[in-house]
Amino acid sequence: MPGQSVCLQDATASPVIETISAGVASTYKDAWSVSAAHQPRLEFGYSYGYSEKRVFMVILVRSMLIGMVVLLVVGVARADDGQLHMLVFHSDVCPHCEAQKPFLDKLDEVHPELLVHEYEIRQVAENRALFRQVAAAHGVGADSVPAVFAGGRAWIGDSGLIRRQIAAHVEHCIERGDCPDSRDTGERFERQATVRESVTFDVPFVGTIDLMVQPVTVSTALIAFIDGFNPCSLWVLTILLALVIHSGSRKRILVVGLTFLTVTAAIYGMFITGVFGALNLMAMAGWIYPVVALFALVFAVVNIKDYFWFQRGISFTIDEKHKPGIYKRIRGLMADGRSMPALIGATALMAGGIAFIELPCTAGFPVIWSGIVASHDIDWLYFAFLLGLYLLIYLAIELVIFFIALTSLRVDRFEERHGRILKLVGGIIMLALAGVLVFAPELMHDIRGALGVFAVALGVTVLILALHRYLLPRLGVRIGDEW
Repeated sequence: MPGQSVCLQDATASPVIETISAGVASTYKDAWSVSAAHQPRLEFGYSYGYSEKRVFMVILVRSMLIGMVVLLVVGVARADDGQLHMLVFHSDVCPHCEAQKPFLDKLDEVHPELLVHEYEIRQVAENRALFRQVAAAHGVGADSVPAVFAGGRAWIGDSGLIRRQIAAHVEHCIERGDCPDSRDTGERFERQATVRESVTFDVPFVGTIDLMVQPVTVSTALIAFIDGFNPCSLWVLTILLALVIHSGSRKRILVVGLTFLTVTAAIYGMFITGVFGALNLMAMAGWIYPVVALFALVFAVVNIKDYFWFQRGISFTIDEKHKPGIYKRIRGLMADGRSMPALIGATALMAGGIAFIELPCTAGFPVIWSGIVASHDIDWLYFAFLLGLYLLIYLAIELVIFFIALTSLRVDRFEERHGRILKLVGGIIMLALAGVLVFAPELMHDIRGALGVFAVALGVTVLILALHRYLLPRLGVRIGDEW
């Protein structure tokens, strides 16, 4: 019947009902035997204390009692008919599980026929054992949560795609009633191929990356691209190249530029790796999203403030007191008589010092990105791939500037107005990420959600720029200290 599951309940109810039915038949048979055996006596004035009325009253009462039992058993046996059982295995320190829970609660609310059974596996050994049994029956591993089983299907992890598949399968099972019961660990459910959209590419030593299932790759590319426009690192690079260009030697520009970018990227990578390790521990404690969101919020507010009131109050920029020393070190690279190894060594030392000086200015996006990646519960090999991708995209903008300077022997000065705009862009994106991590972290687990967050943030940035620089000034309204 539509809306009913072909579950264990029917199979277990049938013998019970047959036994009771046999009992009813036996009752009538016994009663008839009693009545027939004593019929002569009844005809002689109930001399043995039996009356036909009394006999049939006993039959009636006994039949009614048995009938009530039959109805009760049938009701219990069939009360579960039409119900779809969903088994959800989760951990109390899993951010993905927390992010998925509102979706499952909503699904449970929308479909009364759906019964959701939740099992916490970190603290309850029995639930871990059940998880292994259910996972084995469905042909999947029992090594990751959240894990959802329903209607003979299994989903490991959480993403927009997974949620759409779960919702569609639940509707199918409720409407068609032809799904098996995932609670039956004695079954071996057929592994069905999942029809889904896919954007994949192969990475050596890492494997196949599916952007639709692993949106953290897309998030990495987007955040790294925005981070590549960091005003502090761009300011240092343009100053460095502008002073080196005066030497007129492309060889010197090549050596200094590549050494500087390599050392700063290496220090940046070590910093991100350390942050990722620390945030991994927070992910195990279950409060990574609030911590990263708070960090993003602070950086967002300060960066947006710097757009309107540059370097007033708290500011994540290179302090003015450090700039004379940076100029002095860069000019020192131009000293005549330096051998090539000495030039490389001096550039590396200078790059290391500058990297630490500008760290407060550049730390925002790496910390946010590390938090997002840590929440995806990835292994260190996949993290190494993502970190390499991040650094490559991060350096892309600086490499473009570097090669333009190398070929043309000129570089435009990075001005304050450029820094203001980049601060605004970074601040709005950080603000959007902070809000998403608190109120809708599941968006970062879906490629459409991740792209949507960045698109909305960039749209808001363009709107603010249009209002602040064009529309409001025409109305005589000027905000900030740039005017």
